[in-house]
Amino acid sequence: MTTAIAPRSRKVRVLATLGPASNTPEMIATLFQAGADAFRINMSHGDQQSKVAVIQAIRGLEKQFQRPTTILADLQGPKLRVGKFEGGRTVLESGSTFVLDRDETPGDATRVELPHKEIFAAIEPGARLLLDDGKLVLRVTDHGPERIETMVEVGGALSNNKGLNVPDVVLPMAALTEKDRSDLAFAVEQGVDWIALSFVQRPEDLAEARKLIGGKAALLAKIEKPAAIDRLEEIVEMCDGVMVARGDLGVELPPQTVPPLQKRIVETSRRLGRPVVVATQMLESMIQSPSPTRAEVSDVATAIYDGADAIMLSAESAAGAWPVESVAMMNAIGISVEGDPMHGDRIHFTVTRPDPTTADALSEAAKQIARTVSATAIICFTTSGSTARRIARERPSVPLLVLTPSKDTARRLGLLWGTHAVHTRDVESFEDMVGKAKRMALRTGIAHAGDRVIVMAGVPFRTPGSTNVLHVVHITGDELRDYV
Repeated sequence: MTTAIAPRSRKVRVLATLGPASNTPEMIATLFQAGADAFRINMSHGDQQSKVAVIQAIRGLEKQFQRPTTILADLQGPKLRVGKFEGGRTVLESGSTFVLDRDETPGDATRVELPHKEIFAAIEPGARLLLDDGKLVLRVTDHGPERIETMVEVGGALSNNKGLNVPDVVLPMAALTEKDRSDLAFAVEQGVDWIALSFVQRPEDLAEARKLIGGKAALLAKIEKPAAIDRLEEIVEMCDGVMVARGDLGVELPPQTVPPLQKRIVETSRRLGRPVVVATQMLESMIQSPSPTRAEVSDVATAIYDGADAIMLSAESAAGAWPVESVAMMNAIGISVEGDPMHGDRIHFTVTRPDPTTADALSEAAKQIARTVSATAIICFTTSGSTARRIARERPSVPLLVLTPSKDTARRLGLLWGTHAVHTRDVESFEDMVGKAKRMALRTGIAHAGDRVIVMAGVPFRTPGSTNVLHVVHITGDELRDYV
C-alpha cells in the first residue's frame, strides 16, 4: 500500500541519525512520518554489512510514501588517542609534568604512549593538548621527535585509549583513514546521497574524498576543527554542503565561542549557496526524557531563525529512549518558529547578493515576484539541482517544488531548505513545462485552483545550467483532467 506524503508545512529540514533505537524498517517509516526529511548513518559504529538493511529500508520508503529519500553517510575520520596505562588508569595532578612519547610500555602518572607520529612533527611549545573530551588540559613545554613534555593545567582521572584533541596547530594528517576509504567506497556502492567528511582542517582535505566519490554523491564538510575556521570560506566553496559539528568545536574551543562561530558558519554557507546543517546536542535531554528543556528548544529555534537548511538529531534518535518524540519535537519547533511573523525578517539578516548570472538574477526576482503577486509556490525544473539551490539560497516566503528527471538529484535535495523534490520525466517544450508545472502543483497539494505559481526553467530543455525562463502561471483547476 502506498500513501503519498504531502510537502512538509515547514521549510527547515530535519536530519535524524539512525542507530540501535531506530534502525528497523518500521521505526524508520515512523520517523519519516513524524517529520524526518533525511537520515544519517554514522559509520563510526557497527560494521558495513549491518548498514545494508538500513539503507534498503530507507529506500523502501520511496515506494511506500511516493517521495524521494535522503541518506547521509558520516565518516569517522582520524581518532587521536593516548595509549594504555598500568592498571588501566591513572590520575594526573594539576601542576605536574606529564610526558607523551613513542614508548609502547604501559603508562603511569608521569608518562604515556602517544601513537600518532604526526603530532610530534607539528606540535609547538605553548600548544594545548586536551584529553578525554577536554576534561584534562596539558600545555606543551618542550618537544622532540619522540617526546612531548607538558605541564598539567587541569588534572583528573585518565584511563586507557582516551581521546586527544590538538586545537592549536594544523596537523599534517589526511582527513581520510583507511577505514574511511573503505566506508566511503561502501557508501558510494550502496548509493547514498551525501558523504560527510570529518576532521576537515583545510580545503585540500576535501580533494581526496571528492576524487573517491567520483560524482556519485554530494560532499558535506564537517566544521569541527579550529583550523577550519581560519579557512572557512575556501572550505565552503569546495564542498556541496556544510555541517556545524558543535560537539568537537566545543571541546577544542571555549564553549562560549561556539554560538558566534555557529552563526558565522551558517552565514558563510548561506551566502555561498551551500546547504548547512546545525548538529550536536540539540535535544540532548531527550535521550532519556520524553520532553526537552526550554533551553534546548531555544537552541533549535535559534538555528532556524538563523536560516539553517537542516537541524540534526544524533543520539536522541539513534540510541535514546524517545526517538519518535525527538523527531516530532524538531518538527513542532520548526512549524512554530516559521509561524512567527518575524521569522521572514530574521532569516534575511544574512545578505545573499546574487552572482552576475541569469540564474541568480531570476532566483532573486522569483522571491520578490512571489511576494508581490501572492504566489503560492515556486516551481523549478532542474537536472543538476543547481537552480533549486540558487532559489533556496534566497529563502523565499513560499515553498519550492522541484521537478527533476534525475533520481539522484531529487534525493540529494532532501537537505535543502524549503524544497519538495519530485522525480519525474523531463519536459520537451514550453507548453509542456507550463502544463506539467500546473499538474504537479495540484497533485502534490502545493497549490490549488485559483492560485498563482512561479515557474523557472532553462531553454533549451535538458541543458544543465541554462536557467533563463521565469513565468507566472495561473492555475485554473482543470489541469488534472487532461493528465496522461
